This record gives sequence, structure tokens and C-alpha cells, in this order.
Amino acid sequence: MERYVSEKVFPMVDGMYVDDGPGTFQPVINPANGEVIAEVWFGQKEVIDRAVNAAEEAQRLFSRIPAPKRAEYLYRLGSLLRRDKEKLSRILTLENGKPIDEARGEVQEAIDMAFYMAGEGRRLFGQTTPAELPDKFAMSVRVPIGVVGLITPWNFPIAIAAWKAFPALIAGNAVIWKPASETPLMADALSRLVIEAGFPKGVFNVVYVYGHEATYMVEHPKIKVISFTGSTEVGRTIAERGGRMIKRVSLEMGGKNAVIVLEDADLELATEAILWCAFGTSGQRCTACSRVLAHVDIKEALEKRLLEGIRALKVGPGLDETVRVGPVINRAALEKIHRYVEIGQQEGRLLIGGHPLAEGTYAKGFYYAPTLFTDVSPNARIAQEEIFGPVLSMIPIHSLDEAIEINNRVMYGLSSSIFTRDVNRVFRAMQALDTGIIYVNAGTTGAEIHLPFGGTKMTGNGHRDSGIQALDVFTEWKSIYVDYSGKLQRAQIDVSYDD
Repeated sequence: MERYVSEKVFPMVDGMYVDDGPGTFQPVINPANGEVIAEVWFGQKEVIDRAVNAAEEAQRLFSRIPAPKRAEYLYRLGSLLRRDKEKLSRILTLENGKPIDEARGEVQEAIDMAFYMAGEGRRLFGQTTPAELPDKFAMSVRVPIGVVGLITPWNFPIAIAAWKAFPALIAGNAVIWKPASETPLMADALSRLVIEAGFPKGVFNVVYVYGHEATYMVEHPKIKVISFTGSTEVGRTIAERGGRMIKRVSLEMGGKNAVIVLEDADLELATEAILWCAFGTSGQRCTACSRVLAHVDIKEALEKRLLEGIRALKVGPGLDETVRVGPVINRAALEKIHRYVEIGQQEGRLLIGGHPLAEGTYAKGFYYAPTLFTDVSPNARIAQEEIFGPVLSMIPIHSLDEAIEINNRVMYGLSSSIFTRDVNRVFRAMQALDTGIIYVNAGTTGAEIHLPFGGTKMTGNGHRDSGIQALDVFTEWKSIYVDYSGKLQRAQIDVSYDD
């Protein structure tokens, strides 16, 4: 069995690893085979208090370091991530289960974000504008907010952390990060690289706590921002608790993403894209395709191609370079997926899959067969609710207008896709699809770090991860007026305009 370098993982607070105070150990499970690969120490609210105190003190000094100098820490961190890319990728696959090639892609996102946000150290642009009065200068600048709390999921344990932490750091904030309980090893590995990169102590802290202690983190009066990625149910609770404190809360939540395939589409291209975005990461992405809105003229041909492709997908442990679909994260996820499949069998026609894989090499892991339903009603539960597994529903459509209406009918608005050769219909779809991300002749996954990531409706609350827009989450705007006239002036504007 391949093991992680540290068999016991502890929170990192103020540049040191905390191994005292109240807490308990929890096993870290490899979802490919059910084996314990490490133990992580879960603390209580005392570890959050220690992290907050360290972060608050460190942030005062860190914010005074010029942003181009703060950027040097991120450049060093990016170089270390690049140096350790293969090691980090293997750790990620061990605790998360995703195929190793996907893990490499995720670590690369963290590398890219480190260098991209380091570049923002010289581009934290404000604005200058003419003042109303003579001998007066007006401008606005970005300023850091203070201590920020990050709560991240297990499905992208390093990429999403990078999307949030690196913009916060370049802006001059201090970070307290609560990773998902299922994937603490990536957090531990990243914390060690932060120390090696030379970040000031207390600027970056990692705490492992259970749900009720996370609530304490959300409500802590010294944590000024909460950035959360996870389920809509939990995000709603965080928004309610943070809202009572007038706290800035950034939410990135669920998705029920659709690929529209019109009658003039390139079916070979559409098939490959759907297979990847539906079954990559075993469907455990917020951007995963879980609905295909197929025009009736090509629906049967597309189904045939998808069935052939699904049969060719190799399911197995993610460290096998030939595997395309790894395990799901744990037994609870496996059982939830199967409950939805049982519901789906009452709502549509099952073409393939529909069961856990539990024989032979699959016996000790958490594997679910890639599953395809067809003739599913747009209002069916499996077409409306987020399953978060390798389950795909085919919904017949007769026109682009019908596809747009069905796409927009769900409660989420993260990602959507359209396959067509007609540029006019492409632009109609780009305007009408109510999602934060739209792909043309590509699947619903594959976000790039220099573009904003997030969605509409119950997917988010208007903020964005990634891109320069992520800076808006972690900065305040300060307007500054400089009067160099040497006398008190009052605004008196009396302008008349000729007809």
C-alpha cells in the first residue's frame, strides 16, 4: 500500500503544527480500496481561536508589505507547487480517488493560480477621476479586509483552495482555511509548502474541525469574510448566519448542468465531450454534465454513441494510468447515488449502469457503474436535483427555444453547453442561457483560472472565484479626496446648457 509521508496530520497555526488541546483523531480513507492512509487531528473551537489570534496579528504587518513584495511569496509558492506536482497529484488521488491524470490537472490549476495572482501584486488597480473643485484630487483604491475564513470541499481539494486563498493573500489578508474532512492531506501538503515559501507566520493557517465548530468559525466576529464552496443546503445556512453579522459571504454551490445537442451538431465531438464532463471525476463536480438535451432527430444516434463510449470507460483505482472513472468519495456518497438511480428507474428508461460495482477489485472501494437514463421528463427528480455521481439523463427536445426553457427551469445556474454549427443559434443561446458559464461545442467542465467562476440562482450569491473578480471578495474600496488648495472649499455647481 502506498502511504502518505505523514501518518498523523495536525492543524497548522502561526507557522507551527498544533498537537495539543482538545481534539480527536479521524482516519483518512483511500476510496479506491477502503484502507486507512493517515489520521487527522480534529480540534474544537479553541484551535479556531488560536488561528484567529495569530491571523489578526500577522495581517496587520502583512498588509503593510507592498503588494509587489507580497507577490514574491506567491511566486515562490508557485515554483514549489510546480516542483512537487507529481507528488501532490499522487497524494490527491490517494485521498480523493480521482484518476491521476485529473489530479495532475488540478494541481496545475493551483500552480497557475499562484503565478496569476502573484502578477496581480503589480495590478491591484484603483481609479482616478476628476474632482468637482479646483486644486483637488480624487481616487479610489483597494484595501484588504482582514482575517478571512475559507471552507472548501473534497472534490477539488487544492484547486478551489488556491482559487480562494491566493487572491486573499495577494490583497493583504490573512487566511484561516477549513478543508473538507475527507481530504486533509492536500491541505497539510500545501501548508508545508507555504512554510517553505517563507510566508510570515500566522498569515496562512489550516484548521481541521467538525461541522459545529465550523459554525463557530462562520460566526466568529474577528473573521470578516467567509468564502464557501459546497452544497446549497450548507451554503444557505452560512449565508443566514453570516448575514446576521453583516459579514461578507461568498458562496459557490450546486449545479445541474446541461449539454444541448442540436440536430446539426458534430455528434463525435459531442459524444466525447459528454463522456468527459459527465463521468470525469465520477460525476463529482459542480460543473458536471448531468442532463443532455438532445434534439429528437439525433437523439437515438447520440444514445448509441454514448452507450459505446460508456462501455469503453475503464473504472478502477485512480493511480492506474489507464483508468477513466475512479471511485466516489465514500460509502455515504455511493448510497446517495444509488437512491437517486432507484428513483430514476421510476422516471425514465435505464440504458446502462444503475448499480454499485462491488465484485473483485471493486469489493473494498466505493465504485458506481457509469449510468445513462433516456426519455427522462424535464421535471423528473433526476433531471432537477444534484446527484453528484456518474449518472446522466437524456431529455428529448424539438427546438433550441425548448432546450433553453428546460435548461433554465432548474434551481441552479452554474454551467451549460451547446453543440451546433449554426452561429446564429450559438449567439441566441449565449444570451438566453441562465448560467454563469457557457460552453460552445465543448462540455460543461474545464474552467480556466483567469476567468471568473460561479453561477446564478441557487448556485451562488453574486460573487466569483478565480479571475480578477475574486479580488472583489477579499477587498474593500476606499475613496480618497486630496485638497491641495490650502483653503476650505464647498461644492457649488451651477451649469446651464443651451438647447
